[in-house]
Amino acid sequence: MSQESHLHSRLTLTDTPDAVSSARLHTAEVLARWGVSSDLAETAQLLVSELATNAVRHPKESDECASVFASRNAVQTFELLLEMLHDAVRLSVWDRDTRPPVLREVGAEATGGRGIFIVAMMSRDWGHYPARSMPGKVVWAEIAFVASPTGVRNVRAGGGARSHL
Repeated sequence: MSQESHLHSRLTLTDTPDAVSSARLHTAEVLARWGVSSDLAETAQLLVSELATNAVRHPKESDECASVFASRNAVQTFELLLEMLHDAVRLSVWDRDTRPPVLREVGAEATGGRGIFIVAMMSRDWGHYPARSMPGKVVWAEIAFVASPTGVRNVRAGGGARSHL
């Protein structure tokens, strides 16, 4: 289910294997409709992919789990929110896991654990906060626009991240 206005788009997804690709596709379609440059849209798709992957991998409302069977068959949802700011696009993902994201450096041979590191390196700013009026947290990232000589907005080159953690 999707709700959309000119400045924001909200999509609710289930934590199933195709959720990440659905989130990426939705991001590409919305940002293209908003006239966002392809460079920024590609960066946004990468960050949405990392944030949605975390939501799919960590969907629990708490650490309590009745049984392995029950936890594997309980479908949960998460939400993707895209917002057009005056100088950036903000990507937010709400999930039911209350644990904060962990920014860690990973070795070249690591097979996982790079998601939040990628988000931190590719966004101008990112962070998380407890969800309001529902269990879990929201993890967000912003990608800045810059004006080019042609007037087209693009991703800021070399944009760093400041963590709110």
